[in-house]
Amino acid sequence: MIPILPTTRHELGLLYRARPAMAGLLLAGTAAQRWPLNGSPVRKVPGIGWVTADPVVARTVLRDHRSFTILGEGGVGNLWAQILGDWVLDLFDGAGHHDLRSRTRELFTEAVSRELVSAAWDERVAVAGEALRSGGTLDVAHLARILVGRMVISLLGVPRPAGHGGSWPDDEGALRIFETGERLATVALGTAGSTILTPAQVATARGIAAELNAGIPDGWRNAPPDTLLGRCRELGLGLTETSGLASLLMVAGTETAASAMARITALLVDTGEQHRMLASLRAGTEALRAGTEAGAAVVALGAAVDDERAARLLNPGEADPVENVVREGLRVTSPASVIGRGVAADVEVGGAALRAGERIMLLVWSANAAAGPFRADRPYVRESRQLWFGAGRHLCLGAALARAEIGTLLRMLWSEDRPLRIVRRRAARGVLIPAWSELVVTR
Repeated sequence: MIPILPTTRHELGLLYRARPAMAGLLLAGTAAQRWPLNGSPVRKVPGIGWVTADPVVARTVLRDHRSFTILGEGGVGNLWAQILGDWVLDLFDGAGHHDLRSRTRELFTEAVSRELVSAAWDERVAVAGEALRSGGTLDVAHLARILVGRMVISLLGVPRPAGHGGSWPDDEGALRIFETGERLATVALGTAGSTILTPAQVATARGIAAELNAGIPDGWRNAPPDTLLGRCRELGLGLTETSGLASLLMVAGTETAASAMARITALLVDTGEQHRMLASLRAGTEALRAGTEAGAAVVALGAAVDDERAARLLNPGEADPVENVVREGLRVTSPASVIGRGVAADVEVGGAALRAGERIMLLVWSANAAAGPFRADRPYVRESRQLWFGAGRHLCLGAALARAEIGTLLRMLWSEDRPLRIVRRRAARGVLIPAWSELVVTR
């Protein structure tokens, strides 16, 4: 029997408190998936344009680069071209984007992503883990924002503020950077009807982007080769391309990553699936003690051991319980709940005739939710694949980094083989990405 609700009541509450109208549209998309009417899975909604919650249609749209564009009305490239400049038109789509992706494919491999997370987070994650081990509480939502802020500082080479004493980055600086990214993201609020910004919105967003990217020129010139900016330089990326890549990461990887970390933590507790994950981790530990190769691989990955041979023993998300939870958690939460595209040429998709100049909204959250509620050991879902990261040439460049970030947090939270309980929680209101503003846990 198919459950009536696609996810937990807490998750539904997050969607509603973030954007009530969008929550209604996403739930309608889920209902359309479960109880389809006769006709096309692509519908036209007044004031929005074409809409679909079908995962196969969504992937078709995202992979059809001739008929659909990220740069037209409805696409995020159209939004950011107004903010960052016309060079976006060259780098965000078409031949320029293909060239950029080809030259940056080594920036965020699984191994590099683990190294980036370790370098930026190890010390702070250890402090958080000690707080739990000593019997205290931990605000996972607050910690997630700090960690993502630290990652942004590391990736973009954000310089130490003038007159700042002590270590850098610190929690206060990381939160300030994260909040700056949040301010940039709020520009996209209210663009469900159109991605054309007002002059005031453009001016505000440009000021925020300039603030975030202030350290990139110096970092691009002088950063060592083992840093992101240094790698960009060594790969032959110019300053404009590097700035564009950094802006992409800033826009796509801050609120979404922090949201996913706290929401997946809450899902594990609320559904009781933390017990299934812990049992699987325990089984892997016992298998290792028995000397089996599979158990050795599970525990090596679970402890984030940097051993490429061990990593190759498992396919991502298949046998490592934490990786499986990361994948399943991203499916259920789908932080980037909607993806927009402009229609570049007349095309028929899903039985509907779309015309050039129109727009289509892909209800990613609805498409992913159709597979069922959160389950820690759910097998790979072929229909949705990894739609939460997009598809085609615009598949999220930082997907491996996001998985490494979430996995690192989950391993710390459940490192003692003991379940967590939620002490207190509070949902964020009126935000682009549904999120917990507070999620306090303890063991």
